[in-house]
Amino acid sequence: MQNTETEIPFALPLTGIEEEEAILRVLRSGWLTTGAEAIAFEKEFAAFLQNPGIRCLAVNSATSGLHLALEACGVGPGDVVFVPSYTFTATAEVVRYLGADPVFVDVAPGTFHIDPQALEKALKQQHRGKPKAVIPVHYGGLSCDMNAIMDIARRYDLKVIEDAAHAFPSVVGTTFAGTIGDAGVFSFYATKTITTGEGGMVVCRDEAIARRISIMRSHGIDRTIWNRYTDTTASWYYEVVEAGYKYNLPDLLAALGRAQLGRAWELLAMRQAIAAAYDTAFGTNDCFLLPPTGPGDARHLYPLRLNPQRIGISRDEFIQKLKENGIGISVHFIPLHIMPFYKNRYGLAENDFPETIKSYQQEISLPIWPGMSEAQISRVIAVVQSIASVAG
Repeated sequence: MQNTETEIPFALPLTGIEEEEAILRVLRSGWLTTGAEAIAFEKEFAAFLQNPGIRCLAVNSATSGLHLALEACGVGPGDVVFVPSYTFTATAEVVRYLGADPVFVDVAPGTFHIDPQALEKALKQQHRGKPKAVIPVHYGGLSCDMNAIMDIARRYDLKVIEDAAHAFPSVVGTTFAGTIGDAGVFSFYATKTITTGEGGMVVCRDEAIARRISIMRSHGIDRTIWNRYTDTTASWYYEVVEAGYKYNLPDLLAALGRAQLGRAWELLAMRQAIAAAYDTAFGTNDCFLLPPTGPGDARHLYPLRLNPQRIGISRDEFIQKLKENGIGISVHFIPLHIMPFYKNRYGLAENDFPETIKSYQQEISLPIWPGMSEAQISRVIAVVQSIASVAG
């Protein structure tokens, strides 16, 4: 077991008696798969978002949710979907699940987000298929420029699927990120602000999209298993109306999510406090570039960029020194256009997306998780500052 004062992990979930009691409640109920807990989780999540008419559909991962959202929006063979190269592979791989092709777009200078100007430029180019959708990614809990993206989407008749895997509960003005486009998808993976271990939530307003997702997440069956087994007036009979998927969220995980949702603002405040400490420490040091952020951002990641004009070692050498000092570290993300599958399939070169490569080569993700002690935060800061001072 790690000594988390001297060896600080990159991420840890924060759970307690509420989560333990939630799991025990389900175990004792005798119903472990998708049922009353998942339904309650969906309703409570919708209430949290405070957005009249929003529909929430629990799924077993954000990847599943992106797949379902694209499918429900009519994406299929012969279509193209615009995605940033600076994202996790799930954002693009779900496009391929449907036989469509991802078209990569560069990030805006100084940000980690899809560049609206680059998106519009890409839309004006010839593609092997019909432009159908765009997936803006709210990277690290930092919100995209949704006003610009929605304006472009309306003018080019694109569906907008927000990849909000990192963005709960990020607020854009008075609206939650993930609730602005045609659909949004949140992740409850173990490292996220609230967690179910594995899981996600799709949100949308369009009843037809919601109905399609509801059916397709459970084998294309027209009735839920909860309804078939618990409604005393309903028949055991059901119909398969489409070749669907196995993407439902079990009650065991939904119960954990309900407990975490009840602590969402508390967990967010902890992350924001850590981010504020980092901002204060690194903001006056010209060896670093701070994350571009707003007051409502969820701060899922703390993506610190190294200033190559001030630090005399490579990003990878910097990471190695952090590891040697017991600091858990990661990089978000290795751009998709340099991954073998996408690079070879679409004939892409590293310099096709220069801002993406620039951010990638400078970025390190520091530990930022609820429950970090003051000593741990101070230790991360001290080690990072010390390496920079020696390498500068």
